[in-house]
Amino acid sequence: MELLVAYLDDPAGYNMAKFLSKEMKKEDEIFHGLNYDLLIIPTPAISADWLEEKYDYDGFVFLSKHAAESGVLALTCHSTGNFSEAKFGGNDRQVAIPHPNLQKAYLQELKKNQDSFSEFQITIEATHHGPTGLKKPSIFIEIGTTEKQWNDITLCNSVASIVHKVMISKISEHPVAICFGGTHYPNKFTNELLEGTHSLGTVIPKHALDFLNESLFSHILSQNSMAKTALVDWGGLGSNKQKVLDFLNTTDLEVIKL
Repeated sequence: MELLVAYLDDPAGYNMAKFLSKEMKKEDEIFHGLNYDLLIIPTPAISADWLEEKYDYDGFVFLSKHAAESGVLALTCHSTGNFSEAKFGGNDRQVAIPHPNLQKAYLQELKKNQDSFSEFQITIEATHHGPTGLKKPSIFIEIGTTEKQWNDITLCNSVASIVHKVMISKISEHPVAICFGGTHYPNKFTNELLEGTHSLGTVIPKHALDFLNESLFSHILSQNSMAKTALVDWGGLGSNKQKVLDFLNTTDLEVIKL
């Protein structure tokens, strides 16, 4: 069973959790459901590496706000991890175990309901921030992009309804790919989730490839042990193209250029 997690002082996360908890039974601090449980925590979700010290679940789904300096309205989801210094939770140079098939199911369901979110960009983000130390798969599901959206009860309830639909459905299995290159909002990888055959593990954007070395690459492979493929944004590798290819050539991963 999965545990959905929201931070009490995160308005978007809390609003989604409040909606989902209505039909659940609370025992101690846990809201229990038929298909998933829910927890509202008093500390930031990005620093929730401690969860497994208290709770034993198959995976963790974090409900959260999304902020961006651009102000572009977006509904996002992403895996977590730090390729260099941990400035926003988690540990330095550590990536979490992704939740590839749940991510694909959620983004596809969100896209099916695009008409309900016509003002919003539906996209994944590259892997970033914490928590990074959990031993079970995790994913962030986020509502952007300003306080107006985070406090929009109708919007939060609509997104929460989609989360609920995905969580009570049978999640299809897809071949998993690790992704290299592109921007923080990687269009090619988002399109692969929406229209392609792969689900996605860790997504290492172009700007993070500077930090990629043998030990970090090996760590990423171990955290993505389910992956059989590497998707490469061929035009989005920058000066690190050869380094990425050299690392990939040491693996059995099928390399697909996008």
